[in-house]
Amino acid sequence: MKSYTEIIIENISAEQSAVLIALLSEDGFEGFEEADNSLKAFINKENFDEAFLQELSKEYQFNYSTKNIEEQNWNALWESNFEPVVVDDFVTVRAHFHASMQGTQHEILITPKMSFGTGHHATTYMMMQQMRALDFAGKSVFDFGTGTGVLAILAEKLGAQNIFAVDNDDWSVENAIENVNNNAGKNIVVEKAFDASAKNEQYDIVLANINKNVILVNAQTLNDVLSNNGYLLLSGLLKEDEMDIISIFSAFGLQHLNTQQRAQWISLLWRKS
Repeated sequence: MKSYTEIIIENISAEQSAVLIALLSEDGFEGFEEADNSLKAFINKENFDEAFLQELSKEYQFNYSTKNIEEQNWNALWESNFEPVVVDDFVTVRAHFHASMQGTQHEILITPKMSFGTGHHATTYMMMQQMRALDFAGKSVFDFGTGTGVLAILAEKLGAQNIFAVDNDDWSVENAIENVNNNAGKNIVVEKAFDASAKNEQYDIVLANINKNVILVNAQTLNDVLSNNGYLLLSGLLKEDEMDIISIFSAFGLQHLNTQQRAQWISLLWRKS
């Protein structure tokens, strides 16, 4: 059973919190809890780099404390704090212990564990908002860095017929498969993988909600697996990342359709014409 290190950072602004989440995500932190003037971040104990955190605290001038959390205790904590997520009148993400809610077109039932992507985070929220405007009926979808699988599940609910979801984290893959089953998913394949290049297929819609570094490293692959006239939806990015992302993907000939912003985070929609 894995154990996690919890980092508690206090007396920070919402803007500082957004920046730290982005930086910590790139260093392997898997889950975050934001509250007024504070941030909790969680990482597999084996991957915790104290030296990195010390340097980060000096650069951004914050104090932190740490404690160890066993996986089973973390799950109980996560469940006790998890609230349903409602994205406009479009989709509700809830846990099995929440009552069914009325007022949205779609409902996703998840087991809230440590996997990133339950919808609380601004980037997942924006991804679901952007997905509303796309036509998924009969389409093929690649979900890169699936986390809890909520985006893949939503894609199927919107009519996608062939969905390939990958993550390089065992915990996320396990949780995503469980959540797909919770939602009676029939058209979703979840695998542990770093990208989709091994399948040598192209997809009508590519979803990537990760972070800037991972997106940039995999930019060529994300372009290669996107079919002509297909859509690429990116997030996990800060506003300050926008020009770098636009520069890279515009060079592939992709058309930048829009950028949405929520707090300090952005999502970008592209089309390959």
